[in-house]
Amino acid sequence: MKYTEEHEWLRVEGDYVVVGITEHAATQLGDVVFVELPELETQVASGDEVVVIESVKAASDILAPVDGEIVEVNDELASNPGLVNEDPTGRAWFFKLRVEDLSVLDQFMDEDEYADLIG
Repeated sequence: MKYTEEHEWLRVEGDYVVVGITEHAATQLGDVVFVELPELETQVASGDEVVVIESVKAASDILAPVDGEIVEVNDELASNPGLVNEDPTGRAWFFKLRVEDLSVLDQFMDEDEYADLIG
């Protein structure tokens, strides 16, 4: 698993990259009450706002970590946004991206580097 400085996790599944937020980010957000997911087959560029999360504390955006196409979204989050707090690195993934070259993930942090970031 890889991590971004924006507290997203990235996991490769076959030809796709699965994106979610870390437990640290979920804890910082507080209770998540709403998740707006992207449309399927949307082309995104690195840094594009892809997901909107609303919690009791604030609204936040999840950014596309790399260029790609949205090929699947986690519809379960629309009816159960609390999953983000319950299982942020498991069942609460947000979307899957098809990317041209999975080696782009090499630029992101590994687990030890992310642990150092959040201290």
